[in-house]
Amino acid sequence: MTNQNQDIITYFQKLDRRFFMDVHKEFAYMDEAIPIGHEQTISQPSLVLEMTLALDLQPYSKVLEIGTGSGFQTALLAAFSNSVYSIERIAALHERAKARLEKAGFSNIHFKLDDGSTGWEEHAPYNRIMVTAAATQVPRELIDQLGIGGKMIIPVGTPLLQELLLLEKDEDGEIHTTVLDEVRFVPLKGKYE
Repeated sequence: MTNQNQDIITYFQKLDRRFFMDVHKEFAYMDEAIPIGHEQTISQPSLVLEMTLALDLQPYSKVLEIGTGSGFQTALLAAFSNSVYSIERIAALHERAKARLEKAGFSNIHFKLDDGSTGWEEHAPYNRIMVTAAATQVPRELIDQLGIGGKMIIPVGTPLLQELLLLEKDEDGEIHTTVLDEVRFVPLKGKYE
């Protein structure tokens, strides 16, 4: 295990999930996805950690996050990256997560209220992309916004059967895909639902 991974695990263990929840706080310490309103969930903590470690964050990483949600995953990304560009389509979640993360002292997160399925082209390319909702296919726009040598984590499939994929873009711009796990995420809304 790398020092970076150990640092992420240590930080994750201290990150209070209750801080990121407005409802159902009594379930914050269960290793399960919990509803946060608007038909969305805060992801299962063990899966958040698995996805973060698989993304292989580096201090120079410029990360695009699709689905800010509660801001729990966003905090973990921001703590170990240079900058995070996070998109949320639901205004209430966007505003609460932004306020929460600013209160927590994060200054390297850029927020956008929009359809995340097409990314945030204005700030591309990204070294890392984290997608926290399931697409029926990998959005072409996200592949295009992933920089050379970049990595993307994305759940892909139907509402009942999804695979968590790690996509890596090599020096020639070719994409190499690894299946990491079977998962179940809320659907990615927008162009690719």
